[in-house]
Amino acid sequence: MTTEVPTQQPLYLGVDGGGSKCRVVLMTADNQLLGEGLSGPGNPLRGMELATASILDATSQALASAGLPQSAMSQLVVGAGLAGVNLPEYYQLFSAWQHPFASFHLTSDLHIACIGAHDGQDGAVLICGTGSCGLAAVKGQLLEVGGHGFPYGDNGSGAWFGLQVLQQVLRSLDKLIEPTLLTALLQAEVGASNALQLVSHFMNASPTDYARLAPLVFLAAEQGDAVARQIAEQGAAHINAIAERLMTIQPAALCLIGGLAYKVEPYLTTAVRQLVVPASQPPEYGAVWFAKQASSSRVATGTA
Repeated sequence: MTTEVPTQQPLYLGVDGGGSKCRVVLMTADNQLLGEGLSGPGNPLRGMELATASILDATSQALASAGLPQSAMSQLVVGAGLAGVNLPEYYQLFSAWQHPFASFHLTSDLHIACIGAHDGQDGAVLICGTGSCGLAAVKGQLLEVGGHGFPYGDNGSGAWFGLQVLQQVLRSLDKLIEPTLLTALLQAEVGASNALQLVSHFMNASPTDYARLAPLVFLAAEQGDAVARQIAEQGAAHINAIAERLMTIQPAALCLIGGLAYKVEPYLTTAVRQLVVPASQPPEYGAVWFAKQASSSRVATGTA
């Protein structure tokens, strides 16, 4: 049995499309949650076909959970924050997508994370997860920092911390630096007993594989390991530098998001930590807010 489609008000769909999953929420104009959906990667870097299929699959789930027919897809005003669309070629690809929705408003996943975190108000967000990046939104100005990808960027991220673990353990095994607790922790983590086995294990490692090692840095640092402490301070210094760059446009508050945020925060400067507040809403809710604002702006200017 399906629910009658509301005709007196638009339906809004917020899409948070990342490299591993696509999460959506279906809401009314007065912010009532109707349904949710979760599917595979929504990042166009993984392929347009996969990304669009993930968005449509998650949308179908949200409609079904709301008791609405699939035909209601044509009524949806969509706000989509997708990883990868900061690159012009992928933004253009998605902008040209022949989507089945009433309208489709596109921005980056980082932007909707900032909008959701501050409940639509100005502010800044700093991601410290598998990757690292930051964005501040103040009086219509957007400042984005980092997010260039591992290994050539994303310093201070989980992937970066994990790579430092491997590099310093290999140096320690070669007796080029002092012994470190990280050696025993890494060997136990991956089941390797020497340098050659470690190198072989990580020969084709992904950023996610390296990011799984990041907690070892903070575990060893908390036990007084000098090498781990140095890695933690070096990574946090980069996160701190991103925060200070965002602060140049004077956001009122900063949200730290990502699996490593709580580990890195104690290493940040007092000035940065004084700005930190909890995130108000998840990114997909920020995408709904973005859709409302974008559609209202188009109506006001008379654009399609």
